[in-house]
Amino acid sequence: MKRRALFLLAVALWGVGLAGDALDRWVAATVLPPLIVETSAEVRARDGTLLRAYTVADGRWRMATTLAGTDRRYIDMLLAYEDKRFYDHNGVDILAMIRAVGQAAWNGEVVSGGSTLTMQVARMLEDSGTGRWEGKIRQIRVALALERRLSKDQILEFYLNRAPFGGNLEGVRSATRAYFGKDPRRLTPAEAALLVALPQSPETRRPDRFPERAEEARRRVLARTTRAHVLSPDMAAVARRAPIPTARARFPMRAPHLADRALADDPTATIHDLTIDAGLQGALESLAADAARSSGNRLSIAILVADHQTGEILASVGSAAYRGDRRDGFVDMTRALRSPGSTLKPLIYGMAFEEGLAHPETLIEDRPTAFGTYVPQNFDGQFRGTVRASDALQQSLNIPVIALTDALGPTALLNRMRRAGMEPVVPGGRPGLAIALGGIGVTLEDLVTLYAGIGHGGQQQTLQWRVGVTSENPPRAVLSAEAAWQVGHILSGLAPPPNAPLNRLAYKTGTSYGHRDAWAIGFDGRHVVGVWMGRPDGTPVPGAFGGDLAAPVLFDAFARLKSALDPLPAPPPATLLVSTADLPPPLQRFRPRGAVFERQIDGPDIAFPPDGAVIAADGSLTVKVRNGTAPFTWLVNGAPVVIATREFQSNIGAVGPGFLRLSVIDATGRASRVNVSLE
Repeated sequence: MKRRALFLLAVALWGVGLAGDALDRWVAATVLPPLIVETSAEVRARDGTLLRAYTVADGRWRMATTLAGTDRRYIDMLLAYEDKRFYDHNGVDILAMIRAVGQAAWNGEVVSGGSTLTMQVARMLEDSGTGRWEGKIRQIRVALALERRLSKDQILEFYLNRAPFGGNLEGVRSATRAYFGKDPRRLTPAEAALLVALPQSPETRRPDRFPERAEEARRRVLARTTRAHVLSPDMAAVARRAPIPTARARFPMRAPHLADRALADDPTATIHDLTIDAGLQGALESLAADAARSSGNRLSIAILVADHQTGEILASVGSAAYRGDRRDGFVDMTRALRSPGSTLKPLIYGMAFEEGLAHPETLIEDRPTAFGTYVPQNFDGQFRGTVRASDALQQSLNIPVIALTDALGPTALLNRMRRAGMEPVVPGGRPGLAIALGGIGVTLEDLVTLYAGIGHGGQQQTLQWRVGVTSENPPRAVLSAEAAWQVGHILSGLAPPPNAPLNRLAYKTGTSYGHRDAWAIGFDGRHVVGVWMGRPDGTPVPGAFGGDLAAPVLFDAFARLKSALDPLPAPPPATLLVSTADLPPPLQRFRPRGAVFERQIDGPDIAFPPDGAVIAADGSLTVKVRNGTAPFTWLVNGAPVVIATREFQSNIGAVGPGFLRLSVIDATGRASRVNVSLE
């Protein structure tokens, strides 16, 4: 008898072993669905604030969540309610299943489930139901396989990212964003209890549709977690009195145009960190909406703010509102090609100052003038006669700037725009004098880039909107430091719009032909702001002027950016700060380049260095002039370096490596120039 008993025991153990081996092989042969969870792409501000999120391919919100980023009390309540032996079982809780079967047999209906969190994850992976035995067996098999492939924390994190919370919400972070307007890092007991209850029956317990059912389910969670000593009775009592959220909060939608641009630029990335300041972005979106609302239902607006010391874009408002309306709100007007009106004039004057064609105190004519067949007019049809160059720029007169452009050459202006980082589009492909008055296509981003370079001491500043991204190209000179300072000083003397502070903001307005575009671009010692207003379809806006429409918005934008302006820098040492009468004679009154640099009999001629020479840079440069009438004025890159010398040979000190434009002007205004390279 004893032998038989031992034999049967051995057979039983052998059978158990065989069954165990068969179970191992069965589990090991399980083909698991993909374990990678597609999550919503997120666009974040410089401080990590969520600016915008996107649904996944099937239209669901599934925002990435980590265990570390989820309130620990919620995790404890979830485990106490759903799977208290989660960290002890191997994917299937036998005791829970026996209990569930017994309760169902005793009551004649399902009273409690026996599914572990791992089994629920298996169901989510395969999107399978829970009612059929075949489905339950498959869940058990997948759950056992998951426990062999993943750690417990990985399985729990998968649940946090895939659990359903009603409608198109998946994952606990999507739920907290929709129902509480925040991330799940910090939750109240009432919030945590509701989140525990929802995945059991996400559609029938949706708080935005069935608040009574949601509240009843939350009450059961609070009761059980209190019995499990996860919550104190006092905490549970407070949580029971908390109101149920009855509406879903909207997901953030700040900087939507730039967010779309980031996603299109890198569609595979799930996290896009931008240089945007979230608070400033929100303030300027409100400003844009208010400004457009008061200007008719077809007018749109764009605002761009950048730090011209770093090149970082701090705010980008592409339209009055991101929606399909009569304002064409889905169009990003920071990147739309428009006519710049008069906003290129500061660059033209800066080039003239740099080239030695003019000085802010130079007298220039504002009289009816024909440039071949081109006969420009001032905006108001009036002429001011002889004015200083600084006054001509401040008053945005057209005749003087066309004369300067004619002397500089339209191609030189176009090349300088490109050097500044702009990407202008020339109608017909060949630039003419009309580009000085807006006969060219540029974007708001182009103009902010240009003014950033002027504000940055004349050094080109590439705008960046991704955190950690910098330009690989070395900066180029937009203007000489002296010319950039002179332009900024002139623009800071413009009178502000009515009711705006007299804060010496350096700014320029512009209005394109036919009143289609109203512009205002300004900078101080640190930031640059650009404002565009108009209709995206290019139709005229009667009576719209940059000074009246866009300039007040510009000043309001600076007020929302900071409480006081950063001062403009002091003038560079080589800046010539004199009155008209004290200027070298050739600079006292503007004359076209042909008149200044045309070689004349007995006129000055640079004898050394010759044009195109390559000279070793040793810190100084000897220059010689033949002919001409003393005294002579020598200029390097448009800046006077030797003034009123009667010597035909001079020494220019502190000259470093690089390309130089060397000019000499004699007492009669005749001049000569060469280009040399110091190495």
